[in-house]
Amino acid sequence: MPAAPNRRAVAVVLLVPLLVTLSLWAFAWPAARIAPRDLPVGVAGSAPAADQLQKRFEERDGAFEVHRYEDAAAARAAIRDRAVYGALVVTPKGPELLTASAASPVVSQLLTAAAAEAAPPGTQVPVTDVVAAPDADPRGSALGASILPLALAGVAAGAIVTLLGLRGVRAALTLTGASVLVGVVAAAIAHSWLGVLAGDWWTEAGAVGLTVLAIGAAVAGLAALLGTRGIGLGAVLIVLLGNSFSCVTSAPELLPEPVGAIGQWLPPGAGGSLLRSVAFFEGNAAGGSVLTLALWALLGLTAVVLGGGRKRPDTTATDPETADSPVREPEAARVG
Repeated sequence: MPAAPNRRAVAVVLLVPLLVTLSLWAFAWPAARIAPRDLPVGVAGSAPAADQLQKRFEERDGAFEVHRYEDAAAARAAIRDRAVYGALVVTPKGPELLTASAASPVVSQLLTAAAAEAAPPGTQVPVTDVVAAPDADPRGSALGASILPLALAGVAAGAIVTLLGLRGVRAALTLTGASVLVGVVAAAIAHSWLGVLAGDWWTEAGAVGLTVLAIGAAVAGLAALLGTRGIGLGAVLIVLLGNSFSCVTSAPELLPEPVGAIGQWLPPGAGGSLLRSVAFFEGNAAGGSVLTLALWALLGLTAVVLGGGRKRPDTTATDPETADSPVREPEAARVG
């Protein structure tokens, strides 16, 4: 019957443009709308000069969230704690900008331009990079490019565990073991070989491993609940949305709302933020990312373990070819 192939052909013709539309929406739309939205910045120093700088920032309605600090030391501490991306400090020689290119090179460039606009006309604003990106990756390109491979590794781990028929505790242990090895290998490449990470080696490996485990457990958990179609749903959730909304190459506060927040609730975004914290900021502001990844991993592994205990459906009892056909007597019995 040609009806079924025709329907499948129409489904393909419609599905491909739909996927392209979703991909462009997920990747191109946020990139085309990058702008500061309540971006945390600091202003340090005494009034009235500091008040004037704060007013200049606040004139750009909704662009910056200004935090006041007593002096440059307090502003530097806030930058290292990842409370702000940078700070404009009033000094006897004029304003000075403190940035952290390790937090986001894009934001550092944006703050440099904003500081020049906020300063009095004709004033040169010196820039100090408090937490600099490593020399091997000054633009953060390698860190940004690492999230997609980690996402693919997690999706592959969840899919392979499902397709190999591993179930229950065995599947959970397999996902955990694979994630640990990915963390070790990734740290060896990014830290020891490429030199694009600068934190504690084992902490970085743990951050990568937790990210991959959260992704792999999510995919395998969806497959345990929904069958193999859960693999596709997990891949769309992680690769299409999670990777494109991760903000690793920019910052959550630069993407349209609520894209930035959604990205930090998904494993790729949380994993990128965690890796940045442990690699450059001694683990500061890592708590939220760890909690997010741990929840994804816990929920996914729980679904895998509980799904492994369910009884598989007996397909032979519902096979129409065997259920409807009459039972034949053995040939030898009829001859006898």
